[in-house]
Amino acid sequence: MANETTSSTLSELFTNITQEAIFTFQETSVMRPLVTVYPINGSGKTVEVPVYPTVSAAAVNEATDLSNTAVNPTSATITASEKGVMTTLTDLGRDSASRNVGADIGKLFGEALAKKVDTDLVDLLDDFASGNDQGGAGTELTADLLFKAQAILRTANVPAPYYGVFHPKAVFNLKKTLTQAGYSGTATAISEIGNEALRNGYIGRIAGIDVFENANITIDGSDDANGAVFHPASLGLCIKEEIKIETQRDASLRATEIVGSIVYGVGVVKDTFGVTVLTDAAL
Repeated sequence: MANETTSSTLSELFTNITQEAIFTFQETSVMRPLVTVYPINGSGKTVEVPVYPTVSAAAVNEATDLSNTAVNPTSATITASEKGVMTTLTDLGRDSASRNVGADIGKLFGEALAKKVDTDLVDLLDDFASGNDQGGAGTELTADLLFKAQAILRTANVPAPYYGVFHPKAVFNLKKTLTQAGYSGTATAISEIGNEALRNGYIGRIAGIDVFENANITIDGSDDANGAVFHPASLGLCIKEEIKIETQRDASLRATEIVGSIVYGVGVVKDTFGVTVLTDAAL
């Protein structure tokens, strides 16, 4: 009976799954660090995020009463729901694998849940105030568009930081322009930002905007994709329950069900704190 599966063996396996899933989720999610996270403590599955109006000060005369200014905030409601993924690991598959099965499954689960969170958040990038929209079908992403987005946010007194999230194929043209690739015999950068793109393939910061690439953004049938420039307070991510791993033994199948889940919700909190930028996403 030397090959019996013991409780300590299973414990080690599932600890590896949990640790790898949490690490991969935290490292893979692009959008989570860029938005405002609202934990849901206690009962309930919704959060009401207050949205305060802009108030103005005025000159007053000495010994004159100030007129009252009402501060009546509206609110954005974000409702959490459960997302999950499951696989069934047979005893034979676990015991005969040459790799660390627990770590592999944890990595896959972490990637899947991170992608789901990112996909739900990037789907909100076209829900900002329509009056702020920039670009259009077939429009290439350029530094000019980023400067326009920055000007719109500054005009609305939106404080820094600003984040820009675009599909990698949309960012391609911006990189090509900054490095003059295709415009001369050799690629030469026209700025330090262009040098960074040449060295590492990333733009970093331009026009005060930290630029990120996210392949979870959907490209529509006409090869266009919605990206955006926004402040973290524009989007909300409410977390009811962080990523967790659970197992259930199926003795008749000689296998174990492994389930990864997370409970969260997403929503636009301040639609004027973001600028949707529709650009071409064809190489």
